[in-house]
Amino acid sequence: MEHDALDAGEARYELVISVDARRSGQYSDAEKPRMRERIYRVLETAFAQAGVGRDAVHMEDRGDGVLVSVPGRIAVTRLLGLWMVEVHENLREENRSLLVPLGLRVAMHVGPVRHDSRGISGRAVDLTCRLADSAVARQLLDRERADLVLAVSDSLYADVVSAGGKFIEPARFSSARLALKEGEVSAWFHLPGRPAPDIGPIAPEEPSAPAGGPAGGPAAAPVGGPEAALAAMDAALAARTAAAAGRRGDDSDGDDEDGADRYRAQGDLSVHRNNVYQQPVHIGRVTGDSPRKD
Repeated sequence: MEHDALDAGEARYELVISVDARRSGQYSDAEKPRMRERIYRVLETAFAQAGVGRDAVHMEDRGDGVLVSVPGRIAVTRLLGLWMVEVHENLREENRSLLVPLGLRVAMHVGPVRHDSRGISGRAVDLTCRLADSAVARQLLDRERADLVLAVSDSLYADVVSAGGKFIEPARFSSARLALKEGEVSAWFHLPGRPAPDIGPIAPEEPSAPAGGPAGGPAAAPVGGPEAALAAMDAALAARTAAAAGRRGDDSDGDDEDGADRYRAQGDLSVHRNNVYQQPVHIGRVTGDSPRKD
């Protein structure tokens, strides 16, 4: 008795891949079509290079990314290994000609997937998308100035990655706990071509403010204009200085026991010694209508 393999009531265990572009909301309407073309070119070329036929995988457009499911007859190790290597190399090639490089967050998980006429669904799909959109994936991509970050579920790491394989190096993955909508989960993160990333402290995710261009553009100034921004910087500097003084112990004469000078500042701080200036030099900043002093 034969069964329809695409019956929406039946779930198949498949590899789910979620691909998101970094800070896609900062691309203008004119730039987004070119961004999308680059994403598809990177992914589809990598499928061909890895020997995976385009018609063998399911792909859904997500506007700023792509959702993919790969049937079980294709080895997961091929996607985790060779395909990821080709994605990374293709992305680097694309970025050579771009002033603002395209960054991609890729996540993978294996689990039950249901297909219908509109696409795929299931908890495996939800988890994969959450991993790609996690604060750890976002901040690693920015903090490490990387082109690509890969996140895999804890089960996929245990079942496949940990055993290694061609182009799969488990020692280059780092684990992190993620607080997702469904609860806390463990996941593993990898920056292709680099050692295991230092996850470190990850700040809570905040909505990104609109900027004048795509990722890498200048950040918007805080509300209140330049003076508010300078005040915020002064407050941050004072807090860091106070914290550092608390760790080392206070010394009222301004000198550490080892003879090194230590300073506490509530605003800007400049230290100048034995300098010879050949022309007027402005030190500090000018605010309001105060006259400039050289």
